[in-house]
Formats: sequence, structure tokens, C-alpha cells
Amino acid sequence: MAFFNTILLLLLSLFLLLPVPSLSSPLSLSSSSSSSSIHDLLRSKGLPAGLLPDDVKSYKLSENGLLEVFLDGPCLTKYENRVFFDSVVRANLTYGSLIGVEGLSQEELFLWLPVKDIIVDDPTSGLILFDIGVAHKQLSLSLFEDPPHCKPQGGLKLKKHVRKERGFEAMR
Repeated sequence: MAFFNTILLLLLSLFLLLPVPSLSSPLSLSSSSSSSSIHDLLRSKGLPAGLLPDDVKSYKLSENGLLEVFLDGPCLTKYENRVFFDSVVRANLTYGSLIGVEGLSQEELFLWLPVKDIIVDDPTSGLILFDIGVAHKQLSLSLFEDPPHCKPQGGLKLKKHVRKERGFEAMR
């Protein structure tokens, strides 16, 4: 019996000496170069790979599901309408959805509206839902099969800047 108590004390001592992982620091999975990795991640989570452009520089996925995608800079692409990606796109990634999206806007009737959520409820339906705040928009999943090429775009901000400088002349 004393032998088992000694072994138990030895194991307990070893256990106490092992480092304890911190719960406050999230585990990060990241890819520093391959943009196909982010697209593979999207597919594994039930989302189409083409939700993000082909020129993703890197991404970080925290243990709590926060996905941060880093692009070389802001850019524009087109699915059904024009879409603007900021240089960093953030969202909470769960199976079939990106919730609380930041850094992504979609053009609707000459207005740029932020995309809030992207959801694939039923992949067999062939539809994907975009929550743009004022409305929900259903699009065909086939639009998002392949990652689009995203054109660097300072032009969107540049046009706004030019109009401010020109004042009333811009209204003519």
C-alpha cells in the first residue's frame, strides 16, 4: 500500500510541475502565404471557396472562431454586384456561416452597404444568404465556386475625395 501511495505522490508532483496552458490566450491557426489554405478552410466549414478573393495574403483563425483575413490592400471584385474588400476582413466562422462580418461591403442601387452575415443554411438548396442590414439577399452558390480576382482599388476613395475638392462643380 505504501508503494502505491509513493507512486501516486510522484505522479501528482509531476502533474503539478507541468505547464498549464493559458485559457486567456486564444489558439491561433494561421497561414502566412498560401491563399488556397483559406479557401480550403472555407470549404471544410460548409462555405464556398469563392467568398474571399484569390489574392489573400494570410489569415488567422482563433480558437473562439474569430477569422481574420489579410489582403494586400483594399480591392474590388464582382459577383452579381460589385463587392469591396477592405485590407482586413473579420468574422466569426462557424459551420455554414460568417457572422458579424467587418471589412466587406456590397453595392446595391448605387449605395455601398456593409455585409453583416453570410449564411449557407442548406447547401442542397444551392443558395447563400447575405445579410446587408436593410435586407437579406439570396444568391446562387454557383457565383462563389471559385475565388475571384480582386482589383486593387483606391479609386472608390479617390472619387469621393475628388468630389469634395471640386465642390459644386461635381454637381453639374
